[in-house]
Amino acid sequence: MAHRTANKRWQDWLTLLLGIWLFVSPWLLGFRAELPNQSWNFFVIGAAFFVFSIAALNMRSLWEEWVNLALGIWMVVSPWVLRYSGNVSARDDAMAAGIVAVVLTVWSLVLTHELDREEHRAAA
Repeated sequence: MAHRTANKRWQDWLTLLLGIWLFVSPWLLGFRAELPNQSWNFFVIGAAFFVFSIAALNMRSLWEEWVNLALGIWMVVSPWVLRYSGNVSARDDAMAAGIVAVVLTVWSLVLTHELDREEHRAAA
């Protein structure tokens, strides 16, 4: 079990950093003033990535991975749902962060599934 946790831990650390990035990116990329209401999406989802990544680092369940997957998908579609796709910086930031989150989460889920299968074979 320790091997499994070590193998997926780096994805959780990167998702945690992604959460920090999303939280501060409206100021760093300069779209906070132009999109004050939509910037809340970045703050909330960034904080959620941070919290659920900490949970993933400290727990052995997969529910937080599924939450991060849903949040990543939301970030990809949010520029059109929240109508800020015309702001290139905000749109590209949301899409890039969402795609990275989805890739990291799917990678972690696939790795966990493969490790479960190997452990099952070893136990048989």
